[in-house]
Amino acid sequence: MASDGQVFVKFGHIVAKHCPDQKCSTELLCAVEQTHTISRQLSIVARVKAVTAESKSSSELLVSNAQNLIQAVLHVLKAAEAACIKGLRQPPPDPEEEEVAAFCMRWRKSLLWHRAKESLNSDRDELGLRKTGARAEPSLTAMMHEQTPQTFRYPKIIKGHKIMDSHL
Repeated sequence: MASDGQVFVKFGHIVAKHCPDQKCSTELLCAVEQTHTISRQLSIVARVKAVTAESKSSSELLVSNAQNLIQAVLHVLKAAEAACIKGLRQPPPDPEEEEVAAFCMRWRKSLLWHRAKESLNSDRDELGLRKTGARAEPSLTAMMHEQTPQTFRYPKIIKGHKIMDSHL
């Protein structure tokens, strides 16, 4: 799980690097740094726990760190969404960065398509306000969660890592 955190750190760095909005990029880099720190901490705690006797407090610490990592990864994904909404600069001819950008652009296109469909909804409530559909807007988290390891089209930096369904 700690190595999965590092995958999202790399993803966040790539998105931040190509984000033209300085505020979004800074927010994303802060989330990435937090995720990196928690991921490293989880890795250290797991290694220490592996060589020491079983104790309730060490198990609780491990679970707590894993939960913190999940929250940090979700923060990275939310910050990446904000960066992607603003648009990304054209990445250099690096296959990994191109694939990250393409993944983000697919999500952005899906989001804009969803919003366009919602805006065409003519159902109105008693106040004359447009009713929104029951379907939630597409998110990067949901897009990653829907992928299976065999069909995961997210960047090659993910290959070799299995994202646990219960964590996202």
